[in-house]
Amino acid sequence: MNIGIALLMIVMTLALYVVASLLYKHVRISILIPVLTTTFMIVVILLLTHTSYSTYMIGGEWISKLMGPAVVALAYPLYRQRHLFKQYGLSILGSSLIGVVVGMLSGVGMALVLGFSEPYIISIIPKSVTTPVALQISNNLGGEASLTSVFVMIAGFTGVILGLGCLKLFRVKNAISVGIALGVSSHALGTAKALEHGEIAVSMGSLALTISAIVSSFIGPLILVAIYH
Repeated sequence: MNIGIALLMIVMTLALYVVASLLYKHVRISILIPVLTTTFMIVVILLLTHTSYSTYMIGGEWISKLMGPAVVALAYPLYRQRHLFKQYGLSILGSSLIGVVVGMLSGVGMALVLGFSEPYIISIIPKSVTTPVALQISNNLGGEASLTSVFVMIAGFTGVILGLGCLKLFRVKNAISVGIALGVSSHALGTAKALEHGEIAVSMGSLALTISAIVSSFIGPLILVAIYH
């Protein structure tokens, strides 16, 4: 029974993603990115059919398990563009570090201004880091994994939808800059979006995503200590 449900959920998710990808291919609007559109359609279907989230995850968990390998696969374009890191290494590290710090402080600052309780504030700290790492950081800090997952999704979707508009507004066209901005602010979703700007942007997004994960692991506890001690 569970095998049948798992296959049904996997096939449904893949089919919806294909439809969303075809839609995005013909209508290039950021809000229609396949991941967001697919998520919306799945939610609607689950609500209409009165299917619980736990039932969907019988199959959905197998798709989630592919997130790790997918992130690791981003190392390939990075390897192909490794000469850029040798040439612009200091600038890449510096801008990624600043992006991580600003991303964490902006999230925490907004949470404090809005009067969020401590669990929410702790859980929002790693919002701009790729999900597997963000969940680990959140757990280590004493946050709630479910809340962190929500904040990570919000950061990813917001960055993908609004990020390119902001870059265009400030006339940022360099592929390296675009990749780093998307990778630091929107983790894997931003890096995937960088595909539209070529391999260099993807490589820099992958590198920025990796740097963010490493740096956040060290800076997260320091921010927490600064807030509550």
